[in-house]
Amino acid sequence: MHIASEQRRVMQACWAVPNIDEACRLWTETTGIGPFYLFRDLKIDTVNYRGTPTSTHFSVAIAQAGGTQIELVEQHCDNPSAYRDLVAKGERGFHHIAIYVSDYEAALKQYTDKGFVAAIDGTFGKMRFAYVDTSEALGCMVEIIEHDPVQDEIFARIRNGAENWDGVTDPLRSGFPV
Repeated sequence: MHIASEQRRVMQACWAVPNIDEACRLWTETTGIGPFYLFRDLKIDTVNYRGTPTSTHFSVAIAQAGGTQIELVEQHCDNPSAYRDLVAKGERGFHHIAIYVSDYEAALKQYTDKGFVAAIDGTFGKMRFAYVDTSEALGCMVEIIEHDPVQDEIFARIRNGAENWDGVTDPLRSGFPV
């Protein structure tokens, strides 16, 4: 895929939520989207918040809705973060769109060359990611996710789960392989 077109392909929309279990239930009941794959109690210690090393503790749930993932994130700690930059603790709100790219450096440079800064950047396993603060221009951030074979498998499992879901059975599933 051509790098420029890859950077324009939004694959995910994310909301920050105060209670991830309730948010998954409400999303499924209201929209019929599901099942959600829940990755509970994640901790990342290799992250920079606006240039300062920090850590974050959070849970993520992802469901596939057509060609776009719906991601819900609940931050458990009180550390400064890109999530708290846009959505206050205890509130819910739209947070970011995400792109999944093979050339992480080029994608990040596309935004930094325009004067945007990474609110958060780091690694999750071997995969690099950044939340670029585009909130003044777009009203949300842009997450850049570096292509990763492990992430490919997770995304495929979520996509397959949605394609084969009956709309009722196990609307909330463990994100981790069993």
